[in-house]
Amino acid sequence: MKSVKLAAVAAAFVALASSSALATPSTQIWIPSTDVKGFKEVNIGIDNYARISNAPGAGVNTIDIGITAGILPLEKFKVEVGIDYMTDNSPGSTASKNPAYFNFKGGVPEDAFFAGMPAVAAGMFGLNSANTYLSSNVAYGLIAKTFPVVGRLSIGGYNGAEHTLGTQNTGLLASWDRTMSEISDKLWLAVDYQSGNNFMGAVSVGGSWAFSKQVSLLVGVDFYNKTNIGGKPTFTTQLDINLP
Repeated sequence: MKSVKLAAVAAAFVALASSSALATPSTQIWIPSTDVKGFKEVNIGIDNYARISNAPGAGVNTIDIGITAGILPLEKFKVEVGIDYMTDNSPGSTASKNPAYFNFKGGVPEDAFFAGMPAVAAGMFGLNSANTYLSSNVAYGLIAKTFPVVGRLSIGGYNGAEHTLGTQNTGLLASWDRTMSEISDKLWLAVDYQSGNNFMGAVSVGGSWAFSKQVSLLVGVDFYNKTNIGGKPTFTTQLDINLP
């Protein structure tokens, strides 16, 4: 199962002219997941988002290097915090001058207090202390349940800052993910969705392969709800390194 960076990794920079960004917590492909790092667990994530099209207005390419760490010594309630370095490498842009974004998440795993209990998580991401304009300040909540054969289904919602997301700053989060044990326990597939006619709204599909317990690589594609806002689809690669 994919647990992305630390600080994320919806994720990346998907705005066009606005150059807004989101800092990612443990995620599916694009949206946050209910996974939360345990105490002293550390994840380093290196994510790339490359536009499939070179057409004018396609949008920027983004790189996101982040670290996430679990900070609470409890099994039934976990908390992670993270920081991302995200840039579109645009010389002189406000975003490239303020590349640090923060996030945090708290959550309870499935079956924590009774059999059949869904996982629950809530947090915030896209926090930029250096520039208020770049802070998307997205607050979200999710529940998730794993079903035999089907896999894990997650659903929730989010609300972000109107000054970056516009008036449609609230929406739905949903995903399906599953370890494909019939093929290999190393193979994981997922589809996720974020609603909203803003730069974060997207449908993403992808899969990851675990080379070891410490290293996995995800590849996928992000299709943005509004290409005039989010830009053309991006091909994403997400390398995750878990410590220890």
